[in-house]
Amino acid sequence: MRVVLSAAAAERAAAVAAWDEEAVPLSPAATVVLLRGSPDGGIEIYLQRRHRRLAFAGGMYAFPGGRVDPADGDLPDHLWAGPTPQKWRDRFAARDLVEARAHVVGVVRELFEETGVLLARRAHDESTWPSETDRRAVSEGRLLADVLDQHGLAVDTAALTAWSRWVTPRFERRRFDAWFFAAALPDGQDPRAATDESHEGRWASPRDILTQQASGELAMLPPTWWTVRELASAGDVDDARDRAPAMARHTVGWTRDGDDVVMVMPDDPAYPGDDPREGS
Repeated sequence: MRVVLSAAAAERAAAVAAWDEEAVPLSPAATVVLLRGSPDGGIEIYLQRRHRRLAFAGGMYAFPGGRVDPADGDLPDHLWAGPTPQKWRDRFAARDLVEARAHVVGVVRELFEETGVLLARRAHDESTWPSETDRRAVSEGRLLADVLDQHGLAVDTAALTAWSRWVTPRFERRRFDAWFFAAALPDGQDPRAATDESHEGRWASPRDILTQQASGELAMLPPTWWTVRELASAGDVDDARDRAPAMARHTVGWTRDGDDVVMVMPDDPAYPGDDPREGS
């Protein structure tokens, strides 16, 4: 996959590469590939189309996700179930347990905010399930921890599979260090996409998504395309989760292609290598 940069982006890329402009600091983010079995066999992936008015990836199809908030790292221990923060710290090579906890809770919160799907376990027989009112409240700033506590639930970290980690190229004006997870759609839950950030959701097989992207019908960012491609040959949801690649910190590179400056992926022969400003 190669994407031609606009003249303005190409100019900034050259300036940043020459150290004439500073790269924007990275913000923590997390996203989740929601999976379900296909009626015809194989798997389907859930994508949602972001509102065109959004400054970042407006009009594009993406997995549910977004920024990780500092409060995500403050989830009390009794609201956490499944693999420990240590596992996620080690899997993603995180700085510390707080960063690991924040990304796991953040991706569960973002999935709930954007789709209504909640990856949680019932803590006791009296546990109840959050309503649409609860989802809206979380999207407006209520702590996910408060909703979980109210309903007798805990974040189900076993529902998540660590997938990959992507860093936005240095020339972009908005930059993220995004942790990618995968999760099976829980029984009895269905995602909905009518939120402040998205207005359309669709399930499709990885192969159909790649075909629609290649035809120009479905626009997506390069890391989304890369992840869908990694899942293209999965036989079922369990197989898909078992295919989680060896963890790597990827970034999209850029190089000249004739008169154009293009973004290139890590498997492109012209890929320039890792970002020299590690952590910037």
